Amino acid sequence: MKELCANYGFNYIFKASFDKANRTSSDSIRGGGMLEGLGIIARVKEKLRVPATTDVHLPEQAMPVAGVVDLLQVPAFLCRQTDLLQACAETGKPVNVKKGQFLAPWDAKNIVDKLQGFNASGIMLTERGTTFGYNTLIVDMPGLETMRSFGVPVCFDATHSAQRPGGAGASTGGVRESIPAMVRAAIAVGIDALFLEVHPDPANALSDAATQWPLDRAEELLSRAHTLYNAAR
Repeated sequence: MKELCANYGFNYIFKASFDKANRTSSDSIRGGGMLEGLGIIARVKEKLRVPATTDVHLPEQAMPVAGVVDLLQVPAFLCRQTDLLQACAETGKPVNVKKGQFLAPWDAKNIVDKLQGFNASGIMLTERGTTFGYNTLIVDMPGLETMRSFGVPVCFDATHSAQRPGGAGASTGGVRESIPAMVRAAIAVGIDALFLEVHPDPANALSDAATQWPLDRAEELLSRAHTLYNAAR
């Protein structure tokens, strides 16, 4: 992915989670914990010389995580947690907040205001779909423009937006083939970053198997993104 992004002139940030804290089932694999997970992320950064980001779930995790990553990410379900936003801002690292599936685009302005009030060094908002009935997400494309009007960069999370939360019973389902269309639409509307979960063997991924994008099709997606991005600019 680093090489592909370099070929198309895109900046690349490595994302991994040290704890999948909001899995559908308590039997789902969550990971090895913060120390092990941060150690892996640190090794990836050192070996590949790339910036990295990861989720922060609790205020007390913010400072240790900030010692390793370059960008802190606040999960969608926690986007209104004031103590968590404050703890992340106070690390001095920029903060990316995934807009909750329960929020309207204009409601994200309150997130920006909170982080600005806590003197965050940088703020980004990520769209990852909005709840629309049971087990269904939709993406409000004009809402991307609404969020960009707050004066912060906006990222589009294409793979999580293709999910069907809880749609597989004890796990999250999804529609992988809807990802390219959403990517094209979001870039055409105007975004600043693209979030993609990519896996060499999606069928056997331990998390979000239904919506992981195949590594051997990554160039197909990025090449189209590159063409549209240049046209949109």
